Amino acid sequence: MPITSQPRHLLSRYDVTVVGAGPAGLSAAVAAREQGAERILMVDRDPEPGGILLQCIHSGFGLHEFKQDVTGPEYAHLALERVIEQDVDVLTNTYVTDVTRDLRVKLMSPEAGISTLDTGSLVIATGARERTRAAIKIPGERPAGVMTAGLAQKMVNLHGYLPGRRAVILGSGDIGLIMARRLTLEGVQVLGVFELLPFASGLGRNVVQCLQDFDIPLHLSTTVVDIHGHQRVERIAVAPVDDDLVPQLDKSWDIECDTLLLSIGLIPDAELARQLQLNLDPRTGGPVVTSTMETSLPGVFAAGNNLHINDLADWVSQEARAAGAAAGDVALGRHRARQDVTVTPGRNVAYVVPHTLSTERSQTVSFRVKQPIYGDTMLHLGDAHKRKVRAVVPPEMVTMKVSPKLLDGFAGDTLRVDAIPVEEEES
Repeated sequence: MPITSQPRHLLSRYDVTVVGAGPAGLSAAVAAREQGAERILMVDRDPEPGGILLQCIHSGFGLHEFKQDVTGPEYAHLALERVIEQDVDVLTNTYVTDVTRDLRVKLMSPEAGISTLDTGSLVIATGARERTRAAIKIPGERPAGVMTAGLAQKMVNLHGYLPGRRAVILGSGDIGLIMARRLTLEGVQVLGVFELLPFASGLGRNVVQCLQDFDIPLHLSTTVVDIHGHQRVERIAVAPVDDDLVPQLDKSWDIECDTLLLSIGLIPDAELARQLQLNLDPRTGGPVVTSTMETSLPGVFAAGNNLHINDLADWVSQEARAAGAAAGDVALGRHRARQDVTVTPGRNVAYVVPHTLSTERSQTVSFRVKQPIYGDTMLHLGDAHKRKVRAVVPPEMVTMKVSPKLLDGFAGDTLRVDAIPVEEEES
């Protein structure tokens, strides 16, 4: 069954509607079908399903989800095969222009025009956006050649264009690290990666495989303080920062280049969540959710990078599976698990997802630490559970599997998640 931009017959009502056809949307749609939902629609604004995976031609995907090392397009293909087998309606090249709180969805596409449908439940899987130059207010001129790392990745991998010949990368997020390697392989001179923080923001394996293996310098505690060039970037100024992250301009130096790529983090795409007036977590920028990924509006679920930024597509798929299964249950009128326990970030923890847990089902708690701990670390879920790990760093998400047995006796409580060096705990 080929994937087309328009289902044979767009129904007036679906059991489950999934917005977004990236790794989260693909997984959620399959899980909803496996849970018994019969009429499932997946909508995406791109011409083809797959989302960001289609431009990620490097390997490193699928080790957890498919038990094999594949590229992003291969991961999308494997996930899409599951969707096709489940006979899910896929509507591409289509925008969701409006969703009401009683789950009436308005769609717009060149092929179908404007149409409206009702849905029993909704899964938001819209992914994330890149932070831009405006988000961090880099001073200087506004020449061509300044772009996000993701845009450069799309230019090179999907359209065959090089963004420039001498590139500097600001930020050490995973996309920036991967593009440092990609541009080097294409003959571009990557002059360095500059990171504001005293530690890299990307996965350790990407620092090694993308920078160290290609002799690309990584400058920590350093940032871009000026951009020069009228028509095109001619040079940039970089400077070290102090302990308060304030640039030391008297120590700045210039670098001649024609391209500046920004890899300064992702922001959950929460436009639909805001439109639905969902409760948002200021720490993540995404919706507040229960252990089944249900938001503050009953019947609406969120998963993937629009909920919080994940390291791996594999984690996105696993999280979306819980959202899709629960969305199928809601559409079929099945029992919702009670949310008995509240979880909140504690010592050295930036955020926690989900925000509530159930004493009736197994679930996974995901969080990130604020500061790296390179020695043995004790992770606490209040007094309910603790576990020792070798180390924790902000770029790598930490997960804890929580069974109903662990939460026995904590109904109605608020449990704090802490990450503490073992030596401090023992003292």
